[in-house]
Amino acid sequence: MKLTSNKIKRASSNLLKAVLIVMIALAGTNVAQAADKKPKMTKRERVCLRNGNKLYEKKRYAEAEVEYRKALQANPASEKAQFNLATALMRQGNATAQQNDEKNPMNQAEGILTNLAKGAQDKQLRGKACYDLGNISYSRQDYGKAVEYYKHALRCDPNDEQARHNLRLAQLKKQQQDQNKDKNQDKNQDQNKDQNKDQNKDQNKDQNKDQNKDKQDQNKDQQNQNKDQQNQNNKDRQQQQQQGGMSQQNAEQVLKAMQDRERATQQRINAQQAQQQRHERQRTGNKW
Repeated sequence: MKLTSNKIKRASSNLLKAVLIVMIALAGTNVAQAADKKPKMTKRERVCLRNGNKLYEKKRYAEAEVEYRKALQANPASEKAQFNLATALMRQGNATAQQNDEKNPMNQAEGILTNLAKGAQDKQLRGKACYDLGNISYSRQDYGKAVEYYKHALRCDPNDEQARHNLRLAQLKKQQQDQNKDKNQDKNQDQNKDQNKDQNKDQNKDQNKDQNKDKQDQNKDQQNQNKDQQNQNNKDRQQQQQQGGMSQQNAEQVLKAMQDRERATQQRINAQQAQQQRHERQRTGNKW
């Protein structure tokens, strides 16, 4: 039987469609298998995790830490080993120790949990990491940060009742902390007002005292100058009487000497006044 060209074309087209359908089906199967595929746990990792959990249940946390680190050596990407290690470190650490102390196991645990909370593939494990971070912040009385961590834990696992309970406690503690902070601020403001009031009172008293003293000294100097001037005038009159009169030249000399003394006296008074003004500006320009 002979095949026409149209029949050949239709047969080729059908064959091509069948091949494409098979290829698409195979590709979908591979994608599904890849999505379900999880990293396999090595035998050594499994054994070390099991040993670490047994030691942890016996409260031998330092020994459990060693086993969890062995599990991480077998598989550095093991999120479960990382979380268990952080839990063992928390049991050995002190939340109230300095946060920059790298030797404090609590700080090491916090670093591991922070990385898990940000990038763990297991959503449930992310929630547990946030829960533990909330507990660490609560122990440090950082209730604002604890509230945020507990909220993140509930987003990962809305059925976590313990996280919800701790969230309510942290919110109450934060509210009390904010109220106490406001009270302390008001108290400090009142103390500062009283202190400034006392300082201003003392300052005004000292300033008035200094001003009175300066005025007394200035009056005293003026009296001494007047006295000196009077004595000099008396002395000049006596000399005139003894000489029976003065020549024009002598009179001019006496007049010039008197003018010089008056000029020197005026300059001394001006200097004292300038000094007093500078003293007053320095007192009034002080910062308290």
